[in-house]
Amino acid sequence: MEIQFTTRIFKEGRSYVAQALELDVSSCGGSKDKALRNLKEAVRLFLEEAEKMNTLEQILEEAGYGRRKRKIARPNFISVQRVTLPLPLTHAKA
Repeated sequence: MEIQFTTRIFKEGRSYVAQALELDVSSCGGSKDKALRNLKEAVRLFLEEAEKMNTLEQILEEAGYGRRKRKIARPNFISVQRVTLPLPLTHAKA
């Protein structure tokens, strides 16, 4: 069986951080490739543990996944974009 997930990788100091967006799982490494390899391992371990705890189906359903034959299909994103919001937020005075 296979699962697909969307990754985001960014640099934090000297390390690279990789995130599996749908599953809310993260890992890091000294390079982008190492961070991605570590993320794949973290996702595998997370899903194995969820299966042992009988929570895998619930986790996947809450993340928007569905089953298609031998593949667990990821949710279809409508949009992924960078948004800017000025800070500090101020409240209008009455």
